[in-house]
Amino acid sequence: MSKKVMGMKNLVYFEHWTDSVAEKILKASPDINLIRLRFGDSDQINRRQIAAAHGLHLLPALELHDKWYPTKALINECKKLLAISVTGAGYDIIDVPACTETGILVVNNAGANSTSVAQHVLGMMLALSKNMVQLDRLCRTTPNIDRRDHIGRELTGKTVGIIGLGNVGSKIAGLAQQGFDMQVIAYDPYISDSYCTEMGVRRVDFISLFRKADFVSVNCPLTNETKGMIDLQMFKLMKSDAFFITTARGGIHNEDALEEVLSQMRIAGAGLDVFNEEPPGPGHPLMKFNNVLMTPHVAGVTDVCNRNMAEIAALQWVDIMRGHRPPRLINPEVWPAYQKRYFGITGNEIADQT
Repeated sequence: MSKKVMGMKNLVYFEHWTDSVAEKILKASPDINLIRLRFGDSDQINRRQIAAAHGLHLLPALELHDKWYPTKALINECKKLLAISVTGAGYDIIDVPACTETGILVVNNAGANSTSVAQHVLGMMLALSKNMVQLDRLCRTTPNIDRRDHIGRELTGKTVGIIGLGNVGSKIAGLAQQGFDMQVIAYDPYISDSYCTEMGVRRVDFISLFRKADFVSVNCPLTNETKGMIDLQMFKLMKSDAFFITTARGGIHNEDALEEVLSQMRIAGAGLDVFNEEPPGPGHPLMKFNNVLMTPHVAGVTDVCNRNMAEIAALQWVDIMRGHRPPRLINPEVWPAYQKRYFGITGNEIADQT
């Protein structure tokens, strides 16, 4: 068992949490000194606070100024830093190898937003297949619309191909099967055959997924392995009546390649919540297509999701600051080095949780 941790540990964050429940939990913890950083303060003040921190909680990448991304240079300044946490699931703004080399935990809060994101994907599938966006625009501008010119399609019996059968992908599979009697195929090299069987999902290779799916849904993290993996060649494998949907991260798919296949009408359309540059803003090249539905990285932004993310993030921080192994550890290989650093920095023993 760990000894009772004595002494305060500094946990810094910028501006706000997704919900105030996090501050209530953390302020009630006797060993956490919660420090709010403000973008309006000088860089010198903020850098000094981060350098003295034991924990750093990050805003989503879209809201965090890139000069505060945990690069190797910034990490090297933080001699007391024990852990870095992201708000949601994505951790691509963190130099994870540098953290691992230094003995710093990297954690995310995967799972908190899975229902919200999965529902967003299904919403895009419905909107695209039933021409909802196009018809909304027509209703505002065109009298005497002939409904026969705008026949939609049902989801029933269609095939959704899920890239990444993690928290979000699994939710999409369940909603698609139970709500719309859809067939589900998936590509994910990190899940077992038994899990696919349990989920009622047919496992396929990457190329087969693009060839067979009526909807391709991207739900994997952005890593060195996944960056740019959906290129022009993959888009050209899709069926002409298939839709491409992503709520994962910009950079996994090639935006220029998607623009090309849409221009050639090689696919039926796309639903995009993530982009290379966010928010996409007026004039984005993909906005010229009437069959593209775009949202500004809001798939996981709901009232319930915001509270869930704040709550599980705060509870995970309480675990970390007490020397417990966190449940959503991105770099588990760091744990032995972290145990030594924790004792060296705090002077307290830590439970052997391997």
